[in-house]
Amino acid sequence: MKKRIEMFATLLKSVPWHATVIFALSVVLMNFLARYSLFNRWWLALNAGILVSWVAFLLMDVFVKNFGAKASNMLSFLAIGVNIIYTLVCLIISNIFKIESLDMYVGGQWSILLASTIAFVISALSNNYTNIFIGKKIKENPDSKSAFAKRSFISTFLSQIVDNFIFVFLSFWVFPFIPGALPVRWSILQCVTCSVVCALLELVSEVIFAPLGYHISRRWKKNNVGREYLEKYCPNGVLER
Repeated sequence: MKKRIEMFATLLKSVPWHATVIFALSVVLMNFLARYSLFNRWWLALNAGILVSWVAFLLMDVFVKNFGAKASNMLSFLAIGVNIIYTLVCLIISNIFKIESLDMYVGGQWSILLASTIAFVISALSNNYTNIFIGKKIKENPDSKSAFAKRSFISTFLSQIVDNFIFVFLSFWVFPFIPGALPVRWSILQCVTCSVVCALLELVSEVIFAPLGYHISRRWKKNNVGREYLEKYCPNGVLER
């Protein structure tokens, strides 16, 4: 346990703080916004979480590329912890003040919290290890822009489908039957179509901003960002450890 704590502390010192803050904030925002519908018809429902979820997955791709899957996993769990703290604060505020208008924004958070935590844990692990797996298969110019794009696009699309379906299925089909949960229910068809359509929309966002992710990754490597973590925990350049 002590070694894991030391490893995590070294990682936090090695990764630029603003990247960690933006990553955690994007996870909090995408789960907060996910309770609101952008589009709702019998055949398709879209939640507002898609507006920022691509940020989290793009940054995970950058973390994996520069620090490895294990490092990206640790940062993902950190973001989940921040989201849990935020949600608990919301619940406390809701229970203390008992204001109906306030409850519209912070009430019923436990169901969103549980669904988002389960979904993000599974999708983050899926994204990070899929990214690594694809990277191993690329033998020619593994550090090129096209290689970064292939790793990011495939891992993001597959993992976003997983994340979207688990989240909407639990939040809007399973949990609404339980007292105190967010009382919004979708059909199975809406859950499936939302998972696929949202993943496609998020993939479009990833395609648009992938050059930025690649630029950040190259800049970090050029400036030896994270040198302490890499030298101590990835001495042979094996980032997937």
